[in-house]
Amino acid sequence: MDIYREITPLKNQDVLVVLDSTNNGFDYPIHNHPEYELNLVMGMSGTRIVGDSTERYQDFDLVLLGPYLYHKWDGDQLLQEKGPPYRVITIQFAMDLFGSHLFQKDRFLPIRNLLTDSRRGIKFHGQCLQEAMRLMIGLTEDQGFTNIINFLQLLDLLSHAKEATLLASEGFSPQALRNSTNRIQLAYSYILKHFTNPSLRLEEVSTKLNMSPSAFSHFFRKFAFRSFSQFLIDLRIGHACKLLLDTDDTVSQISAKSGFNNLANFNRLFKKYRDCTPIVYRKRYLEKSAFDWTKQSTPWQFMPKDSRNLAHVNPTEYATRLKHY
Repeated sequence: MDIYREITPLKNQDVLVVLDSTNNGFDYPIHNHPEYELNLVMGMSGTRIVGDSTERYQDFDLVLLGPYLYHKWDGDQLLQEKGPPYRVITIQFAMDLFGSHLFQKDRFLPIRNLLTDSRRGIKFHGQCLQEAMRLMIGLTEDQGFTNIINFLQLLDLLSHAKEATLLASEGFSPQALRNSTNRIQLAYSYILKHFTNPSLRLEEVSTKLNMSPSAFSHFFRKFAFRSFSQFLIDLRIGHACKLLLDTDDTVSQISAKSGFNNLANFNRLFKKYRDCTPIVYRKRYLEKSAFDWTKQSTPWQFMPKDSRNLAHVNPTEYATRLKHY
């Protein structure tokens, strides 16, 4: 399956770019890019895809996306054709923006943690969404250096949000657990390294931590909010979803590469947790990724993976209102 790469308008000299569009449609494929993205949809309802998460959104939607995380928003066709005006504001900034010595200071730790979590996609709602919406609308107007201050204020707001939900599963975007307890960090890192091994057992991990299986089971549930076996299933199903989208491997091959000891068990668990078979899951995403990249409104904005050797350049114009800060 082709996952298109978006060529974003971000330039080396930019801190961020803000794209602001009204009634501009959602005619683009499932795609990714190396930049972080904060996307706000106002006045529209539809379906949102982030990694292996597919959800309905209603009226307002705010999501922070980490680098290379697959995503796409659809808008309800009837609302696009006959509904009131709708607006989408998108903020994009580079992976290395917060890599300087200044941003390694303790005051920026919540923002760095926010960006780490964004690799699974984060949905914000409630009062946080309302406050973030006000700041993002303000960023569509050029106010000089004030925009940079407001951008940092926006990230600080999101980094302390209680009204937030992670979207993609751990297995789709595996990463080390951010937790102050070193022991659970070690357990999580070991599981991430070995979860594709079908023989991985709770007893093996507990031995690495010098704990009895019973003590480790209670300890793990306390921090992971689910049993070890459930956590392992979630990891493996998420990883299988990524392989279904990233590769042309057969379902049998993906089952083996995801740590399942037999195909029947994989199919049963996949259907239980994704409400469809692996084949249907892949087919649905293929339908969502259908896109004639030669006819896009902004030339060279979305590139299929087999075009990597073409001598393309960044778009000179974008179909939306664009601000560089």
